[in-house]
Amino acid sequence: MSAIKPRIFKGARDFLPEQMIVRERIMETMRKVFRIYGFAPLETPAIEYLNVLAGKYGEDADRLIYKLNYKTGQKDEAALHYDLTVPFSRVMAMNPQLPLPFKRYQMQPVWRADRPQPKQGRFREFYQCDIDIVGSTSQISDAEILAVQHDVLKLLGFENFIIKLNSRKILNGVVEFCGLDSSHTQEVCRSIDKLDKVSIDVVSDELKEKGYDEKTIDALKQVMSLSGHDKLGELESLMSNVEIAQEGFSDIKSILNTLEAFEIDMSRVRFEISLARGLDYYTGAIYETKLPDHPHMGSLTGGGRYDELIGMFSGREVAAVGCSLGLDRIFTAMQQLDMMGEIKHTPTQVLIGSFGDDHEFLIPILAQLRKAEIKTELYTAQAKLKKQFTYADKLGIRYMLLQGDQERDAQSVNIKDMKDGSQTLIKLSELVDWFSYKF
Repeated sequence: MSAIKPRIFKGARDFLPEQMIVRERIMETMRKVFRIYGFAPLETPAIEYLNVLAGKYGEDADRLIYKLNYKTGQKDEAALHYDLTVPFSRVMAMNPQLPLPFKRYQMQPVWRADRPQPKQGRFREFYQCDIDIVGSTSQISDAEILAVQHDVLKLLGFENFIIKLNSRKILNGVVEFCGLDSSHTQEVCRSIDKLDKVSIDVVSDELKEKGYDEKTIDALKQVMSLSGHDKLGELESLMSNVEIAQEGFSDIKSILNTLEAFEIDMSRVRFEISLARGLDYYTGAIYETKLPDHPHMGSLTGGGRYDELIGMFSGREVAAVGCSLGLDRIFTAMQQLDMMGEIKHTPTQVLIGSFGDDHEFLIPILAQLRKAEIKTELYTAQAKLKKQFTYADKLGIRYMLLQGDQERDAQSVNIKDMKDGSQTLIKLSELVDWFSYKF
């Protein structure tokens, strides 16, 4: 029988233990913070009906939905998750009995038919780690979402990150200020959203090609020239006659004041008028996190308020706000910034060595250590001690436990520290306490 050539789908990846250990640590850090803020876990299927997903993200994003070759063209045509927000909105519409405000976190893979860019942490299959608050119009909820992003990145060891903040209400006001009606908002916002990658002149040329006149483009340039946290007051004055923009400015100031009361490091939060975020469902505050020293990485987190999305499924408007923390972007950034720490190939802390015929004496020791929640393995293959030491060393197992006849008679074990080569004789009765002190 001919062998099948092993290969992996472009834009997908295998994760070996040394990678998964770090990824799980990142997710455990996220879960810890999510729970501190009162978020409960939730999960949805990987497959959704296509009409649930389509038309919610905008034209550019809709093209990236992974459609399944299943009943194509019929009402039950299916697709893979593009994100977790739209499926979550469906869940809320289908479960009106859930008490509001409802706070959830969700950590699952999503799929996008995009061009893979590994250096930027961009893949076709990747994990999103979402938090959302449904049923609250308060800016305190927006601030909580931002505070979670701040706390997670800080706990993971990121030092120089910026959470950029804006409002779709302000952007709606920008469109009005430029003399356009609301039907142009999404198109203009999609162009503005490119300003972190290209100049205002490039965006202006794009808008000209779309048919916008010089007066409109000049007004947009005037607004975008006031980019930066210190320009918030000037922008508010410039658009003083635009009611929707004033609502947005009021929301932003309330969020910033709440973050300050939360004792968040405000040097890491910045209002940015050019932040637009391309998804169509945002209605209020929007935000994303960048690494200023590594702009090629894109955003590590992103989200905003989406008060109308759940209503597309339920027929009634329900306030909602949330964000996604991109596990793969964060993981890739930590790799490139050398933040992984010591590379671990296994969670095992202790390896019990074997002389080949002594397993019946070693299994009770193995059970004793595992009962004490010390991560322990027993080497069961027939091999000389040198090979067992090499095995422990390659996997990064810190301690090797050995018990020969003399140690067994003395109800003791010999512990070798694989890091410095030292050996310690320990009584079995003191073994758990000795390791508990070490770990």
